[in-house]
Amino acid sequence: MTPRTAGGGTPDAQDAPDTPDAPDASGAGAGAGARDASDASDASDASNAPAVEGLDGAPEDGGDSGTAASGDAPGRSRRPPALTTDTARPEGGGRAAAGGAPAPARQWPLLTVLGLAALGLLVVGTDLFPQAFRVGTILVGVALLTGAGLRRALPSVGMLAVRSRFTDMVTYGVMGGLIVLLALMVQPAPWVKIPFLEDILHLTIT
Repeated sequence: MTPRTAGGGTPDAQDAPDTPDAPDASGAGAGAGARDASDASDASDASNAPAVEGLDGAPEDGGDSGTAASGDAPGRSRRPPALTTDTARPEGGGRAAAGGAPAPARQWPLLTVLGLAALGLLVVGTDLFPQAFRVGTILVGVALLTGAGLRRALPSVGMLAVRSRFTDMVTYGVMGGLIVLLALMVQPAPWVKIPFLEDILHLTIT
């Protein structure tokens, strides 16, 4: 027989360690229901909130903002920007021939000028006749004058165009004219004599 204690229980029952109480099932169910209700209310608030605008003032959810931004804004200035980030094509810098033509044909104005200048330098360098220096220098000047004429006559001259049409004409014309003039006045036995230019040259040297 098992001995009984004064309290009426068995020794095993009294010596057993205390175990933590199990969570109340009703309390856990109530907490889960409260959390679900809170999540549902947060979701409804988020759906009713207005779209957040980005830094540029447009809504971040897309919509029609991309279409509106792609068009020109009303009242937008058409003046060129004060600071350019690339190289603009000069006036008349298009192809001098049709797009289907080979590259040399599209750049024939520039090749013509370069060909005349190269011929003049070749004449000067070979010195095949007594006036080779004068004739070769004149050819170089004529090449620049030809470039000025082509720049004036043709609407598009390809890579011969550097600046505006007026600037190119003045640059090519002045340089070509000066080269031809100096070639005609070169000593000895100049082909052209201009007294006041000779006096200025003598005063400059002396």
